[in-house]
Amino acid sequence: MKGALKKIAVMMHQAQPEANFAFEFWDGDRVGYGDLSRPGAVTLRLKSPRSAKQIIVNGFLGFGEAYMAGDLDLDGDFQELMRLGICTGFDQLPLSPWQKLLFWVQRLTARSTTNRACQNIAHHYERGDDFYSLYLDPTMTYSCAYFRSPGDSLEQAQRQKYEHIARKLLLKAGERLLDIGCGWGGMLIHAARCHGVNALGNTISRSQYEYVRQKITELNLENKMGVILEDYRSLTGKFDKVVSIGMFEHVGKEFIPVFMRKVNQLLSKGGLGLLHTIAKDAPSASDPWTWKYIFPGGYVPTLDEIVRELGRAGFTILDIENLRQHYARTLDLWAENYEHNVEQVRRMYDDAFVRMWRLYLHCASAEFKYGDLRLYQVLFSKGLNNDLVMTRDHVYAREGSNDL
Repeated sequence: MKGALKKIAVMMHQAQPEANFAFEFWDGDRVGYGDLSRPGAVTLRLKSPRSAKQIIVNGFLGFGEAYMAGDLDLDGDFQELMRLGICTGFDQLPLSPWQKLLFWVQRLTARSTTNRACQNIAHHYERGDDFYSLYLDPTMTYSCAYFRSPGDSLEQAQRQKYEHIARKLLLKAGERLLDIGCGWGGMLIHAARCHGVNALGNTISRSQYEYVRQKITELNLENKMGVILEDYRSLTGKFDKVVSIGMFEHVGKEFIPVFMRKVNQLLSKGGLGLLHTIAKDAPSASDPWTWKYIFPGGYVPTLDEIVRELGRAGFTILDIENLRQHYARTLDLWAENYEHNVEQVRRMYDDAFVRMWRLYLHCASAEFKYGDLRLYQVLFSKGLNNDLVMTRDHVYAREGSNDL
């Protein structure tokens, strides 16, 4: 097993000869390259032959499980190891035949059907608002922020994201806005308070639903916004604008056409919709560790799938923007907040959970920086609308920024 990992280390060095890293084994043996005293250097310390076997046999799934169990540790920059792994295919080491079968069964049983979707969402989102408040900003926004400048705070960048979306949707007072998968209600609140729309959101997370209801009362927005605890497939009504932020990744591959047809039913003729979602430029292997421990039932679509299914559902694509670097920055700030409060997390759960969530945040950031994850905002209309503005000036103009 040591020999196989040493070969991986050689591959990593060949792919990134300027990198500073080392593998340290349970018996004191080590293989390293570069200057480990330099900032950004990383040492992967494997504490037993079992940890090496897990990596060789089960790839990134084995790496993640060994890290969660404390069978391996890292000294230095966590994301540097992720970068090196992504560059060399370390995260794509093949699963064992048994793990492939198990992964297939898990995916089959966790399909985001109407009955199963609530369980999938609960696995990730029903950990309690107290937990998420430890690393999210005060708006409790759990999606990619929008940074106008590097020094923007997380809260400022999240409010800027909501305004960025509002401008793309050309929100006007009195319009009806639907937010599919509204989370803790940040977009609803911004749209109602800053643009005077009548906003409705849905979620299948009980804790998010209760949180949004409380915020509506606190902010005296009973006449401007509402929230329902309901699956998107059951939604009815007609809306001038529809938005979905960070929810589409939970739909599942086979239900993408279902989602698009439902949006078509809900959106008025000539209305605008915006999909804010993680996606890929081209198909690639799924990450079984993230799927098993973080987002069961999830599926990251390709941009091609999104555009194709929007077209099949009768929509016209108006604009596509890639916010990849914005999401990497968002995740870095979440990870920073997380580490500031890590002892509270440990008291809430245990050390295995602390390690799991740390790996999730850093791995996701590295995938946006160096891997194949993208964050796309796709703006579309229902049918041809010839009354829309013809440039993007209204989106990027600084006027109105005092409302952020």
